Amino acid sequence: MSSSIELYQRVLAGNVPAAARLISLIEANEQKAKDVLRLLFPHTGKARVLGITGPPGAGKSTLVRSMIAEYRARNLTVGILAIDPSSPFTAGALLGDRVRMGPHATDRGVFIRSMASRGHLGGITAATPAAIRVLDAMGLERIIIETVGVGQSEVAVAATADCTVLVLVPGAGDAIQTIKAGVMEIADVFVVNKSDRDGAMQTLQEIRMMLQLRSDRGSRAGVLSTRADRGEGVDALVDAIEMHFRTTENSGQLEEFRLRCLKREALDLIGREARRQIVDNLDQRVVERIVESLRRRQLDPAGVAAEVLAAHVHSGDRR
Repeated sequence: MSSSIELYQRVLAGNVPAAARLISLIEANEQKAKDVLRLLFPHTGKARVLGITGPPGAGKSTLVRSMIAEYRARNLTVGILAIDPSSPFTAGALLGDRVRMGPHATDRGVFIRSMASRGHLGGITAATPAAIRVLDAMGLERIIIETVGVGQSEVAVAATADCTVLVLVPGAGDAIQTIKAGVMEIADVFVVNKSDRDGAMQTLQEIRMMLQLRSDRGSRAGVLSTRADRGEGVDALVDAIEMHFRTTENSGQLEEFRLRCLKREALDLIGREARRQIVDNLDQRVVERIVESLRRRQLDPAGVAAEVLAAHVHSGDRR
């Protein structure tokens, strides 16, 4: 436990290698990471988290680089969690983090980390919420999650970020009618990047028209254009994000949202741990009977699950 306390103290002091080490332990699902996270939890909740999502080719990484520069110009420290596709051979991130972030890689006010999606279609990895808390505890003020850009299932980022930014490109046209309907529903700020291209104004108008149908949040959603490669419009984008943070915090929505996220995460972890314990403790003879009952079509998968769960509950009662 002493080593866990040492790691906890180093992360809390803002030590970058210690934070990187802890995130690696989190991704490996090590018990030591759980011990340290438990100690860090009371020191979290101060950072503001934003998710950058959108289809591949929208220029998300370039936009994130420009946003880092804008936040640093405002004297705010920034953490980046770039969720990359997983290598089918190593399960590690395919894309480099520091290579993409250029000059920010050596800035002491910026922490950059790539995390492999490991097959999670939600645009974020299961370890992302814990990694966010690590960056939060080490004192970073703004944390940006850049997602894979895998489609409609990217709505998962909205269950983690305080503000969700959807990045689109001009000429999306009909794609806006069908594009990631779920993402269109949950985004707080819409950005048309590469605004020098033909069709930028039309794309902005189409987004605004779609938002008119969103009686719940449409009137409050920001719609902006940027040219991230030149930094154009990025200051207005950051202003819109910061306005969203202030509005939701002042109304109490931010606190309610975060509590829902924590509850959902806790319940997910309970389910994951319960499944692991049940499956790991299955007797091989039970597994063989399950396979045989499935082969003979005597029980369907749902029936098998019900029997295994009932047996697990009964064994727990006997203990």
